[in-house]
Amino acid sequence: MISLLVILPIALPGIITGIALRSAFSLAEIPFSVWTIVLGHATFCIVVVYNNAVARLRRLSGHLIEASMDLGATYWQTLRFVIMPNLATALLAGGMLAFALSFDEVIVTTFTAGQQQTLPIWMLEELVRPRERPVTNVVAMVVVLVTFLPILGAYYLTRGTDSVAGSGK
Repeated sequence: MISLLVILPIALPGIITGIALRSAFSLAEIPFSVWTIVLGHATFCIVVVYNNAVARLRRLSGHLIEASMDLGATYWQTLRFVIMPNLATALLAGGMLAFALSFDEVIVTTFTAGQQQTLPIWMLEELVRPRERPVTNVVAMVVVLVTFLPILGAYYLTRGTDSVAGSGK
């Protein structure tokens, strides 16, 4: 049930998520600001981090945790010295992918921004009514690079992570 609730925002179309968030903020009488944008982006970006962490936990051998407990480690020591080091790159990669996903999200930003001007909204307005086409092209290229670099970094962080945890050695 928890997995369904966490994964639901990314499974729904962006327009549905945006309308639902706008409706929820209006019902709660939360004024639209940068914080509503952050909350809106967090609802669908947490899915990426969650999926990476769950995938890594599923690959983590239970024998490592059992060995840690057999050697006298407490739950918190096992969490700190066994589980977290194995999850660290998955959490970092998930965060980088979430940043890349959030950086160019227009739909949810449009519904949760109110009067705030963000880069995705500015770029969308420039596509509709271009004033400074060369500037818009340069900004678009920078956005592509800024979005691509975390994805590439996440790839390099998570490849080849089947070392001791998944090999059963």
